Amino acid sequence: MSTTETSHAKLPELLGRGPRGIFRRTLPSEQPSGERMVRTLGLTQLTMIGIGAIIGAGVFSLAAAVARDVAGPAVVISFLVAGAASLCAAFAYAEFAGMVPKAGSSYTYCAAVLGEVVGWIVGWDLLLEYTAIVAVVAIGMSGYMGFLLEAVGVHLPVWAMGAPGTGDGHRIDLVAVLICLGVAWLLTRGTRTSARVETVLTIVKIAIVLVVVVVGMTKVDGGNLQPFAPFGYGGAFTGAATVFFAVFGYDALSTAAEESIEARRKLPKAMLLSLGISMVLYVLACLVLTGMQHYSELNPTSGFSSAFQSVGLSGLANVIAVGAVIGIVTVTFSFMMGASRLWYALSRDGLMPAWFGAIHPKRRIPHRATWLIGIISAVLAGLLPINAVAELTNIGVLLAFVVVSAAVLILRYRKPNLSRGFRCPGMPFTPVLGIIFSVWLMSFLRWETWLRLGAWLVVGLVIYAAYGYRRTRRVMPGGSVDLDALEEMSDSDEPARAAAVPPQEPTGGR
Repeated sequence: MSTTETSHAKLPELLGRGPRGIFRRTLPSEQPSGERMVRTLGLTQLTMIGIGAIIGAGVFSLAAAVARDVAGPAVVISFLVAGAASLCAAFAYAEFAGMVPKAGSSYTYCAAVLGEVVGWIVGWDLLLEYTAIVAVVAIGMSGYMGFLLEAVGVHLPVWAMGAPGTGDGHRIDLVAVLICLGVAWLLTRGTRTSARVETVLTIVKIAIVLVVVVVGMTKVDGGNLQPFAPFGYGGAFTGAATVFFAVFGYDALSTAAEESIEARRKLPKAMLLSLGISMVLYVLACLVLTGMQHYSELNPTSGFSSAFQSVGLSGLANVIAVGAVIGIVTVTFSFMMGASRLWYALSRDGLMPAWFGAIHPKRRIPHRATWLIGIISAVLAGLLPINAVAELTNIGVLLAFVVVSAAVLILRYRKPNLSRGFRCPGMPFTPVLGIIFSVWLMSFLRWETWLRLGAWLVVGLVIYAAYGYRRTRRVMPGGSVDLDALEEMSDSDEPARAAAVPPQEPTGGR
């Protein structure tokens, strides 16, 4: 923050919850009608966006890679462990979604309960993670797209087949770049239009996964499942840390709160439905994959298509490759949507320049943020290998899960009588388990990943000190809000009764 600010702010005030305190609790005020997004998403569309975010590269690419190199057939356990950890956090997210019908996901939740600076750290963290996820899943599509193109006799030039260092002559992953830019274009068409396309593609993807399971079960050879855990169960747990990013799409879903009809009631349902449906499909698909082909022979880039081809079902292998491409497009859609809405929330609250969060006057979406996310993710996808980006994605989201689980626990005891559209079951054990699971999975990641995350957070704190601290006090002046104002937040297109000027606590730090 500026020298002027620090000279007038004593340390107790700076560390307090008053107007100058970095731990003041903030809630976004109601935006003018011309600056608000439109609520058009119902339960079905929300659930499809959630499934679209969860089922993609995780099942079509990561499952084969983890089974071959880390877990063997015990990749099923990898997904179950990751799913259990994700479920604990999903309950926490669902409780917050039932209280705070605002864009921003973890950032908004944490700023309201743990304070402005904590919310900023989580928001800055997730801005990178969502963008990285878009790049990761776009890269993951290249193997299946290559499989399809070869099936019809089309061969990409070597320079366009991957990022530098991923193969001889590789200069850029052209397919991944085009996917990122194409999805950005789709999202700028408007929420209603893009959500309809997402729903149709997700239905097609689910149908193809079901075909994989039903037909694949007839080709399963029990001998391929032995030994079940060739790398030991430690390998299965390491695999859980790797596949974790494949089971938390509901996090991006929660950023669409300001475009959801009856967000308090429908968002929690959509989160849990999308995770439950996806986990059933994941487990069945992994059993089929490792049962059809021995884990040591799996293709890490086009696992299911190659497995079906190996048992003489080449025609179906091509259909699966189409499904994989569609599946990865829907994941890209969901997380790019989440990243742009998060950027909108940070800009709306003054933590980043308002230019980034501008709403298109006709389509009512944050068009600048969407294009920027599309361009940045295209650069990452085109020029970086997948492994480093995937690990950075995992550690960032796991960190957010730890903070959100802690926040829902604190708020339950601080404000037990607040109206909640969904209540996290098993308090306090469920959020505590979510914290333990997340920290445990983080411990499996390499130290380089921790270092990269630390460097990104330091950059974020510099931006907060130099810009966000002062700007957000102009946009949202005053000290900590009374959390009872949560009940007055509207989840319709009508302004809330009193949310525009929430009551404030005394200005001194506490």
